[in-house]
Amino acid sequence: MREKLVVIGQGYVGLPLAMRGVEAGFDVVGIDVDEWRVKRLSAGESYVEDIGGDEVKASLRGGCYMASTDYAEAEDFDICLITVPTPLREGAPDLRHIASAGRSIALLIRRGATVALESTTYPGTTEGYLRPILEKGSGLRTPDDFFLGYSPERIDPGNSRWRLRNTPKVVSGIDEYSLKKIEAFYRQIVRDVIPVSSPQVAELCKLLENTFRHVNIALVNELSIFAQQLGIDVWEALDAASTKPFGYMRFTPGPGVGGHCLPIDPSYLSWAVKRGLGHNFRFVELANDINKSMPDHVVRRLARALNERTKPIKGSQLVLLGLAYKKNTGDCRESPAIEVVRSLCKLGAHVRAADPHVDRFLHPLNIDLIKATRLELAQADAVIILTDHDCLDYELIEQVSPFIFDTRNRCRGPNVERL
Repeated sequence: MREKLVVIGQGYVGLPLAMRGVEAGFDVVGIDVDEWRVKRLSAGESYVEDIGGDEVKASLRGGCYMASTDYAEAEDFDICLITVPTPLREGAPDLRHIASAGRSIALLIRRGATVALESTTYPGTTEGYLRPILEKGSGLRTPDDFFLGYSPERIDPGNSRWRLRNTPKVVSGIDEYSLKKIEAFYRQIVRDVIPVSSPQVAELCKLLENTFRHVNIALVNELSIFAQQLGIDVWEALDAASTKPFGYMRFTPGPGVGGHCLPIDPSYLSWAVKRGLGHNFRFVELANDINKSMPDHVVRRLARALNERTKPIKGSQLVLLGLAYKKNTGDCRESPAIEVVRSLCKLGAHVRAADPHVDRFLHPLNIDLIKATRLELAQADAVIILTDHDCLDYELIEQVSPFIFDTRNRCRGPNVERL
């Protein structure tokens, strides 16, 4: 008999898990509070870049997947994965979505069921926050009656090499029995499973991974500012440093950090250290300051560059290339490009943007989305590359744009100024 897998949250983490669960032989129910998402999934459409509509349609036709806003569809589940968002609110972790999912699924937990949290959060959440919610709502106790653990998501949207199936998965349980159950489940989903001793270790692991990236991006962002002031080509220095075969990992500057992880996860760690130990996590706080300042730095650099060409920002025709927070994806939520656009518009610029990956009806800006045609590029006072999608025609951009401000090091020529 097929086991029933429930995945709460059908976003960029939950939907790939649901589809992989179908492939692994589970009957899968995807729960999401967003009716728009559920309607699209039920129609066989996908809004997640790593999952095609054909995959959703096949799962629906096979009767192995359904999407719903109704938790009653999760009744009699064997395994439940919680993949809901964990944003920040006034600098503190906002666990309302975890609490809501926990209270709802607790009413359906039966003896022998397994629950795993995947949402990024601070160490202690699984045992100290989610566990009491599940036990109170179910009237059961873990690990005597059901099993509980934590496995941090490692989804990298748009990454064609490292997908859910071949990315090593860290897993944990609140005791040895929970760990065995959770490890056994994930071995059916992914190729390599790495068990750790406790949920706290797994929770810290996730924060460490993203804090590492956040701090190193801040390092090269600040380095790019000073290198430009010193008259040094930071990109050439980065290329040279990257030839070292040991003790170095390449990070590159840009207009800031964005997405679901880097602007948020390190702050979870900083908050936990402050609350638990009374100390400031100075590396994280400094990295936050630097990375948050990069959109303003980009606008200032652009203003100086236009001024040297006797053009003010006010009234200038600007074409921005790339609104998404990373290349080859369409997600522009929490993107530094959004802050750049808002600042330029506030200064009186006429801003248009081209991003082939972004749905023109869903982007959160009151500007026109255009195609990066020869005419559009040639008529712009400046073309600003914010996200270097591989599908953009950089040869055309270099040829016809009067002036290019490139924050991603994709263009060359006398009409190009790089960050």
